[in-house]
Amino acid sequence: METKQESQQDVQTIDKIDVNRIMQAIPHRYPFLLIDRMVEIVLGEEATGIKNVSVNEPFFQGHFPERPVMPGVLIVEAMAQTAATLVVLTLGKAFEGKLVYFMTIEGAKFRRPVEPGDQLRIHVKKERHRSNVWKFRGVAKVDDVIVAEATFSAMIMG
Repeated sequence: METKQESQQDVQTIDKIDVNRIMQAIPHRYPFLLIDRMVEIVLGEEATGIKNVSVNEPFFQGHFPERPVMPGVLIVEAMAQTAATLVVLTLGKAFEGKLVYFMTIEGAKFRRPVEPGDQLRIHVKKERHRSNVWKFRGVAKVDDVIVAEATFSAMIMG
């Protein structure tokens, strides 16, 4: 984990974290861990999660065998996992492995299918934070084209 401190804004950034650090932060595991890496992390504000979509994903066996498409609900879950990891990184080690529960999902839109071989880049940005409730806006892209977006809120259980 590489960390930079920007003195004039007192904003802490992390260039990238790998899947091992993600698994320290959130309790999700295969086959339900849906992000492989995170980049461009601004603690308390925003981050980008990366999911390399492989033909070997278990959900492709049934969705759909003749034309594999990543389920939209799993794209939203990948947004939530990116946001949950950002929250834990922001709050510190005492929150590692804590459960984060969806409270709302609003305005979810799916613009094009995500298929095997795609790299999903999931950008989440904090809209609001009060107590243990966080609200985020998520936008998922493949090759700089928006494939899905949603606003969601979640509660971290401490």
